[in-house]
Amino acid sequence: MTIKIGFICTGNSARSQMAEGFGKYYSQKLGKDVEVYSAGSNPSGYVHPLAVKVMAEKGIDISQNSSKSLDDIPLKELDYVITLCGDAAENCPVVPNANTQHWGLPDPARAKGTEEEKLEVFRNIRDEIEKKVRELMESV
Repeated sequence: MTIKIGFICTGNSARSQMAEGFGKYYSQKLGKDVEVYSAGSNPSGYVHPLAVKVMAEKGIDISQNSSKSLDDIPLKELDYVITLCGDAAENCPVVPNANTQHWGLPDPARAKGTEEEKLEVFRNIRDEIEKKVRELMESV
């Protein structure tokens, strides 16, 4: 039986995109029958270039991903709904019978400073997401 996991955030430009990338990577690496999706409660329309860059550092290409709305994914079919920010947790529709988890992570897109300082914030969030996604994938 295929397990469907959705990573939900507000803009679907950074955190949920990184989670989707790691979800697909670890489901394949661990041989899990999992479909992975991401979406935003208010999609930004783009994938943040620094998210693409820090994922490439891990060998995961999300450059062809797109920012999606909740209507663009099979929301009602999800077995797991993971929200990555407070806004998504508050605005995400209830999915009956889904295992819902909230991973409250700061939005790296709001980082200030030089590009290198912003990259450091993105890397820290990326590494936290990777740890959580790996644990999730090992448990399903």
